[in-house]
Amino acid sequence: MTRLSDGFAANRPALVCFVTAGDPDAAATPAILDALVAGGADVIELGMPFTDPMADGPAIQAANIRSLGAGTTTADILAIAAGFRARHPHVPLVLMGYANPMLRRGAEWFADAARDAGVDGVICVDVPPEEDDAIGPALRAAGVDLIRLATPTTDAARLGEVLGGASGFVYYVSVAGITGKQQAVQASIEDAVARLKGATDLPIAVGFGVRTPEQARAIGRVADGVVVGSAIVEIVAEHGAAAPAPVTAYVQSLSAALADARKQPA
Repeated sequence: MTRLSDGFAANRPALVCFVTAGDPDAAATPAILDALVAGGADVIELGMPFTDPMADGPAIQAANIRSLGAGTTTADILAIAAGFRARHPHVPLVLMGYANPMLRRGAEWFADAARDAGVDGVICVDVPPEEDDAIGPALRAAGVDLIRLATPTTDAARLGEVLGGASGFVYYVSVAGITGKQQAVQASIEDAVARLKGATDLPIAVGFGVRTPEQARAIGRVADGVVVGSAIVEIVAEHGAAAPAPVTAYVQSLSAALADARKQPA
């Protein structure tokens, strides 16, 4: 068992929460991460800020700009990760971002640095499975899970390639677009999760557009995990360094909804 597999092992869907590292600044991020844990997050995704976050909507784009404007570096992110691991030895931590910051010093350097900081998995948004050799072998050698993305446009012919090098969990991007307020129809999510579960034993976490406890509960009835990002990032944008308390309260509402999800008749 790994921390990630443990994170999905509870008798309820896992709550996966995303925030951008260094937003509003590197000094404020540890307390925000602690707030996610206090609220009941089972897995943490820590976003690595980038100048061209092509998959992200306005809220996370703005968070990237704030973080980079505050001077956040890769070294800062790794230090934040290491501090989190020291405070929360059992909570899974995933870095999510884009290839340029991850690969500029080489895949092996990044993979080893992530491992040494206590990172459990990596989501590299803009490296497709067809280019796995850019980062996959280095992460596997370091014992860091490479978490792959599946989307509504991932057809049967390509799904095997997407899943072939995946580990940790599969992140199902429920809309063909950017992060934010758009949400997929529940029936399409249910169909997609069933298709993915028929092709892999990895946990399936569903994200993009999840904002309310009711949405989380509905998705949690069929998926192994629910990913919430933009709504949390918006709380950070509104409250800045004072975000931990409202973040905890919001995450608690999601966690309570997911605790109830498996009690509902499917």
